Amino acid sequence: MTPTIPLIDIAPFLTGGACERHAVAQAVDAACSDMGFLLVTGHGIPAALVDDMRRVSTAFFERPLEEKLRYRMPPDRYRGFIAFGNEALAYSLDEETPPDLKESFSIGPVDAPDDAYHRAATPANFFAPNMWPEGLPEFRATWTAYYRRMEALAATLMRIFALGLGMDERFFDDKIDRHITNFSVLHYPPQHEAPRPGQLRAGAHTDYGSLTIVKPDAAEGGLQVLGKDGSWIDVPHVPDAFVVNLGDLMAEWTNDRWVSTLHRVVNPSRGAGEAARRISMTFFHQPNYDAVVKCLPTCADAARPARYGATTSGEHVWMKINKQRQGDLAADR
Repeated sequence: MTPTIPLIDIAPFLTGGACERHAVAQAVDAACSDMGFLLVTGHGIPAALVDDMRRVSTAFFERPLEEKLRYRMPPDRYRGFIAFGNEALAYSLDEETPPDLKESFSIGPVDAPDDAYHRAATPANFFAPNMWPEGLPEFRATWTAYYRRMEALAATLMRIFALGLGMDERFFDDKIDRHITNFSVLHYPPQHEAPRPGQLRAGAHTDYGSLTIVKPDAAEGGLQVLGKDGSWIDVPHVPDAFVVNLGDLMAEWTNDRWVSTLHRVVNPSRGAGEAARRISMTFFHQPNYDAVVKCLPTCADAARPARYGATTSGEHVWMKINKQRQGDLAADR
């Protein structure tokens, strides 16, 4: 049988009693152990906000390239615009591939305090000011509202994770209360020219942090997950669901009890035309930059000793980002 991505309603965790909450946590534990991907409903995110995000983001990407390049991402932070063909996600796994067929715009934490902790965010400027496009009056307010709803959903998912891993529900709370999450909207334009050999909308990669929350659309040329049998599985489009997947940091945190799974975004058919234009909203949840990540107490025993040394969230993600950016650097040379 072809594997399927589990669909889990988390509303009982938000509104139910202990039995309902544990049932949700157990279902999430099973999905994270088996595939590292799940579809989540019952989240409470307004559909109107998702529609507004697509509208204002599309308006930005439809601008001329020279206008978008005014917000080009600086090399010392992950904020702003990355142009079409200037990034290769497979580089994060040391795989040299042609550049990905996408462009993106990214922000980080909104309204971060200006204090010693936030100014000392190393090894990168994790709390650098966001770049907001001029001439789009709804852009900043809409993106900020969506970011805040995503950080609330991520906090809920991390509590479900803790319960599913057999720990106190609030174990992760003080490790994500000053998180460094990057939020990106990815635009995959229609492909009017044939891709180069091996070139995809997004090359095969794993994500970096604790979890990723994705809201894709239904356009052709979408997300695929690598199954245990080596086949690629299409992630279905469920209109009211968010795609949630684990990142490498969570796999290390759980001593590989949970999996960070290879995935990619494939090209549309050659005749798809304008219908293949795709917008994907992606919240790359990342714990506090100084959060120490080491094997969780419920994920190791004498038969399964800890496989990884300790790291911090900030060190881990900046290493991954710099590998990914090799594609951008190559494009500049």
